[in-house]
Amino acid sequence: MTVTEEMRSRLQSAFDPHELEIVDDSESHRGHAGFQEGGESHFNIRIRAAAFEGQSRVARHRAVHKALGDIVPRIHALALDIGV
Repeated sequence: MTVTEEMRSRLQSAFDPHELEIVDDSESHRGHAGFQEGGESHFNIRIRAAAFEGQSRVARHRAVHKALGDIVPRIHALALDIGV
């Protein structure tokens, strides 16, 4: 299973989002710190779920990091766009 597939599975399970977009942006970081041949080092995630309603921005980010668990230390960069 790829890192992208793992992320999708965990986020779907944790938040049942009505919108989830995961973009592997690794190639645009070629030559920069943390780049890995084959990708899966830099990600952008856009997620919208009712589960985030009433939570602060920090609480939403913490919840996503918790859901991703051991994936986070294995990647170099993660940009999050989280909403309801």
